[in-house]
Amino acid sequence: MKIPRFYDNLGEYVKPNKALVIYGPRRVGKTTLLNNFLAGCEMKYRLDSGDDIKVREILSSQDFDILKNYAADYELIAIDEAQRIPNVGYGLKILVDQIPGIKIIATGSSSFELSGQVGEPLTGRKNTLVLYPVAQLELEKVKSRFDLKNELARYLVFGGYPEVIAATSDKERAKILQEIVNSYLLKDILEIEQVKGSKLLLDLLRLVAFQVGGEVSLSELADRLQIDYKTVGRYLDLFEKSFVLYNLRGFSRNLRKEITKKSKYYFYDNGVRNAVISNFNGLDLRDDIGALWENFLVIERLKRNSYREIFSNNYFWRTWDQKEVDFVEEREGKLFGYEFKWGDKSANKSNRDEWLSIYSEASLENVNSTNYFDFII
Repeated sequence: MKIPRFYDNLGEYVKPNKALVIYGPRRVGKTTLLNNFLAGCEMKYRLDSGDDIKVREILSSQDFDILKNYAADYELIAIDEAQRIPNVGYGLKILVDQIPGIKIIATGSSSFELSGQVGEPLTGRKNTLVLYPVAQLELEKVKSRFDLKNELARYLVFGGYPEVIAATSDKERAKILQEIVNSYLLKDILEIEQVKGSKLLLDLLRLVAFQVGGEVSLSELADRLQIDYKTVGRYLDLFEKSFVLYNLRGFSRNLRKEITKKSKYYFYDNGVRNAVISNFNGLDLRDDIGALWENFLVIERLKRNSYREIFSNNYFWRTWDQKEVDFVEEREGKLFGYEFKWGDKSANKSNRDEWLSIYSEASLENVNSTNYFDFII
């Protein structure tokens, strides 16, 4: 089954004298997306890879004559794995500024974000797309909601990486996810940042994995790992920038009553979370269904809003007396609260009453396994 991606038609985003930068986690299909577009492209294009040493030398040279000769006679320059090219942003800037009408596509992993390679050099000269693991709204193009719901348990356990979805057995899915975690997940961090090794990073991820949906204390994590809490904060920030973890912060307009200093962390992919803790058991053998459900809904909502260009500030809400709302969106000057319940459970009445008594202009919806499609698609 060919998995349709939301950005299948890259032609909508490719503009003259602009660089289209596509980045995101490794192994989510950026190269496939690029190749599929080029296969039907009517422009004269040049496709190269940052793995090629000669290409690295040319694009990192910052020599106008060399770069001009490299791009001569082409309408489109496409660079895959561009994060491997030193100072690639400056090379692309020269091409964009000096060659009339040139179009550029560059794909890369989260190294772009970690190293700042394309941010400053291409300010005002680029469009950026983020590609995530496959979203439910993408799968809806080839599967009915009935089928997606029947396969929900698989997505909660194994997530949405393209290779995982294409696999034909749970054993194969687990093997692919373990390979992603062991070989790719931390690669950008280890290559760019001064981190001594992967063991400490994986130990931190395991601790966070067991706290999905709960508030995370940096000092508690630091004590468990016997490192400084500032180091924990730095590593969590690296996980955010490399699309491993998503940080959801507390919301408040009433500082005395509401908790704001702590964060909740969610994994960008349920399968990666389960691979980190080596647990691919079915839902009937798990005691963390609530955490899996909450992680799934938060990330699918993020994908949906990102792809549909719905801009919002996202939070959770909790008071010191344990009243809480799982997910809060602040958009268009309004507050939208959501409670996540596995199965067909209804929202907690005391949570609803407290939330609406403080924020009377807000709304609160219950998202469960019978109505979740409206929330994520």
